[in-house]
Amino acid sequence: VKTLNKSGIYEPFPIQVAAIPDAIKGKDVLGRGQTGSGKTLVFGLALLTRLANRKARAHHPLAIVLSPTRELAMQINDVINPLATSVHLSSRLIAGGMPYGAQIQALKKAVPILVSTPGRLIDLMEQKHVYLDETEIVVLDEADQMADMGFLPDMKAILDACKPKGQRLLFSATLDRGVDGIVKKYLHNPITHSVNTDKASVSTM
Repeated sequence: VKTLNKSGIYEPFPIQVAAIPDAIKGKDVLGRGQTGSGKTLVFGLALLTRLANRKARAHHPLAIVLSPTRELAMQINDVINPLATSVHLSSRLIAGGMPYGAQIQALKKAVPILVSTPGRLIDLMEQKHVYLDETEIVVLDEADQMADMGFLPDMKAILDACKPKGQRLLFSATLDRGVDGIVKKYLHNPITHSVNTDKASVSTM
């Protein structure tokens, strides 16, 4: 709360009020809402609360946040990282279009939370730099956009590699293009939280 207040955040948005308690309890959450609805703090605060003070082993993250683009992944990491340090955790951006070396070094040092694009994470898994068998929490942010960009097989491969019976948090404006199949297969009795999706969220952003 101190760290949030330093950033000028004092009052939660409606989706945060609704979804954070369920996410902190470890329930699977299906969030329906546009960018700018405040969902980064829904999954961010939930996974940080659940993993607070935990240690990860080298190459074995405890949580991953998947995002369609490097730009969005950077924004998510910018929100999560300062909050993570307040509970003795750290997060790392793993995305395409950036040098491999620094990302591989970070994985060697053990990073509990990875914020990643699907393609780069699959690359590093294939090169045996990252293993997801201890990954308990998986966030799929903008899942419909990832599906649009052809990442559906990567999303499934990543979910299949994660610790079974872990927590899954999926956020999507629509459930088209195979996203509904992911919800059915990988989310267990998800609690659905919707924000008003017909309003443009430019002012919020």
